[in-house]
Amino acid sequence: MAIQITAVRLSPGGTTHEHITHLWWTDQASGKTDHSTRATIVDWIENQSGKAHTSDAAGHRAEVAVVTPARGDKYLRTHADGVWTNNLLALPRR
Repeated sequence: MAIQITAVRLSPGGTTHEHITHLWWTDQASGKTDHSTRATIVDWIENQSGKAHTSDAAGHRAEVAVVTPARGDKYLRTHADGVWTNNLLALPRR
């Protein structure tokens, strides 16, 4: 299954990728929409071969990847053309 991330929720006062707590998504095959916690999406990508991406208005895709910091919880960030990007933070907030 491949999903497109369409919106995010950050923890109160948070502004960075590490503060994303929930992600809204659409299953590209079925059209199903739902939301999941960051931990659920991290697990799905790492352990179930899940694929996620974002798309902007021009149709540019950025793949969502798991970042494992030296300290703290794993988090999600987009990666496009070999560069870490801020596409998740540019999505609508819920």
